Amino acid sequence: MSKVTSKRQVTIPKRIADEYGISEGDDIMWIAEGGAIKVLPHQQPEPAIDREERLQLFDQATKRQQRRDAGRIIATPPKDRGWTREELHERDGTR
Repeated sequence: MSKVTSKRQVTIPKRIADEYGISEGDDIMWIAEGGAIKVLPHQQPEPAIDREERLQLFDQATKRQQRRDAGRIIATPPKDRGWTREELHERDGTR
């Protein structure tokens, strides 16, 4: 448990700071969520990946989606529903 000082400062327990890699001078984020406050270590932005790696990841994701789609059965609507799309638009009022 930590106490808040008169300057509204809080000490992070050593065990928690070590576990989350928080050290002196690091920024942390305070997030209010309902009746609780989240304290998160500030994460460094991930380094940007180059164009080739992005394309490779995109191709991998596309292949995964194609494998998923290959196993799906897509139902086709019946040809004669007894009504047409135009008839729906001609109806008076809303549902």
